Amino acid sequence: MSEEARREGDRPDEAKTPSETGDDLRTELEAARQEARENWERFLRAVADNENYRRRVERDLAASIRRGKGEFLLGFLALKDNLELALKTPGESGSLREGLELILRQFDVLLEREGVAAIEAEGCFFDPALHEAVAVLEDPGVDTEVVAEELQRGYRHGDEVLRPARVRVARPAPPGRGPVGP
Repeated sequence: MSEEARREGDRPDEAKTPSETGDDLRTELEAARQEARENWERFLRAVADNENYRRRVERDLAASIRRGKGEFLLGFLALKDNLELALKTPGESGSLREGLELILRQFDVLLEREGVAAIEAEGCFFDPALHEAVAVLEDPGVDTEVVAEELQRGYRHGDEVLRPARVRVARPAPPGRGPVGP
């Protein structure tokens, strides 16, 4: 037998009929297609997981920046409170007072530029999300809980409360009782 004939005789496909060879190829083709579909689905899941991770990281980073900025701005609010207290001191006049007023105006401009706004309190309906009640007095002249006095101004940064307003709340007195409280 010649070398070429021997090589051709070693082929496993020669013993099979053309129909069997076609069936094997179809089976292999279908298996390859199934594997390709599975790989494509894994790829799409990986892309979606990556996009979800990216969004989560961006959201967490933005929240972390907001928290850090809020804490930083709270420090400014404490300084602003102290300046306002200094200006309420009786007998202070002249250039020192004018300097304190100028610094206070600069604080207001800075806070406004950063998106910080005062929370309205006195005369408003009491809202525990915006107001911290430090005292309550009963008042037959009110129908619902109302802020009677603002003790410390509250502030918000965008939609978030930086510091709630500390307030004294007037609430309706039970029938038959007069005003009670300081």
